[in-house]
Amino acid sequence: MTNEANKLAAGAGAGGRLFASDIDWWTVGIYVLMVFFGWMNIYAAVFNEEQAGIFDLSQRYGMQMLWIGISFFIAVSILLIDGKYWHMLAYPFYFAMLAVMLFVLLFGQEVNGARAWLVFGPVKIQPAEFMKFVTALALARYMSAYNFNLRSGKALYYIGLIIGIPVLLILAQNDTGSAMVFAAFFLMLYREGFGSALYVVALMLIFLFIISFLLEPLPILFIVLLLCLLAQGLANRNWRDTGRYLALVLLLGIAVFVLLPLVGVRVNLYHAMLAGVALSVPWLVRYAVRRHLPNLWQFALLFAGAVLFTGVVDYVFDNVLQIHQQKRILDLLGIENDPHGWSYNVIQSKIAIGSGGFLGKGFLGGTQTRFSFVPEQSTDFIFCTVGEEWGFVGTLGVVLLFLFLILRLMRMGERQKEPFGRIYCYSVAAIFFMHFAINIGMTIGLFPVVGIPLPFFSYGGSSLMAFTILLFVAVRLDASQYDESARKLL
Repeated sequence: MTNEANKLAAGAGAGGRLFASDIDWWTVGIYVLMVFFGWMNIYAAVFNEEQAGIFDLSQRYGMQMLWIGISFFIAVSILLIDGKYWHMLAYPFYFAMLAVMLFVLLFGQEVNGARAWLVFGPVKIQPAEFMKFVTALALARYMSAYNFNLRSGKALYYIGLIIGIPVLLILAQNDTGSAMVFAAFFLMLYREGFGSALYVVALMLIFLFIISFLLEPLPILFIVLLLCLLAQGLANRNWRDTGRYLALVLLLGIAVFVLLPLVGVRVNLYHAMLAGVALSVPWLVRYAVRRHLPNLWQFALLFAGAVLFTGVVDYVFDNVLQIHQQKRILDLLGIENDPHGWSYNVIQSKIAIGSGGFLGKGFLGGTQTRFSFVPEQSTDFIFCTVGEEWGFVGTLGVVLLFLFLILRLMRMGERQKEPFGRIYCYSVAAIFFMHFAINIGMTIGLFPVVGIPLPFFSYGGSSLMAFTILLFVAVRLDASQYDESARKLL
């Protein structure tokens, strides 16, 4: 036998026991580095000269050190558990956590406007952080079934349920930030072969969401109509007829706008143009039948959905979102600017990051940090401390660490021999990417301010333990490949 075969045989003979050489130590090293660098920045963000002991549990850095110790214990425990058990426990964990989420919704404690916490004396736990982990497991279990077909309606229905039920429970808890992270699973679905059409539609919805705040309804209607006609023209290569249809819609809309007032019905130009589109439907149906273009209904539905979406955005903004959420969106888009109110956090965040310069002000040397100019600087805005005290070099280092970690997770996924491990690893990579992108984006003003922690950096026991579990289950599944190879060898 070769040395590799001997090692595999020994592993199988020991009941699949994990060997140190099986573990991806690069990933473990990145984890340890990020956790301790994160703790240093939490220490700096809440530094108290009178209580500087790192194990002082009355201070956040003391509590975070306790959570780090617990997380390290969890990480080692996960590595000692055979990877096959995660496949077995995926559904039980998922349904148990759904029950916990429902319990939190009914009996949990409200913190910062979100009823998302379980309180046990001085300890607060946020179950939504662990819901991401069990959802990733459940998706991996379902999608790794022998007869699974991603393009079937049944598969999409169950995937929608697995992702959608936790999202609805989290939204009911008024924790919008945590709910947004579940969009990460669509990145995993793309890797698994989900059609690109959905992602084109998603980009279009984001575009419509933005312009719905910047433009009046009539110009939005024309933009949507033109985009759908351009897409149809590209698909069917019928530019002349597309131009004729646009002219027909305009003529019908103008006719409605001019003629209805003559019979005592007043209508604005926006609704007149919508009526023009509706009146053109018989011509569109006749044209589709004559030219054998069955795909025209798809573009018609796309137009109707886009128009409906812009109306829903206005309704949700005015009647569902809270005032602070409305202000943050308007501030991000530059529609409103309140430097002493809703814009204060982001402005101070930018000042803190920019003041660090190239090399930063040094550990415990940040004035914005020391004098608490940025609210929530040890949690959601921890990246400000990195920028001020460690400068461009420090922030670049953090970005590179996250990118390296995400790439390692993707590599783990690609070398998995079973779909379960691949799907799980890509789900974890997508979750880390979503947290990383949104958190840093909001601290530099590229994304609305939402309550999303920066993994391994932000203060909090729930988030640190949940991210540790997410990562080390992936590491263990990666290491388990040696166990399976050894069993097959023998």
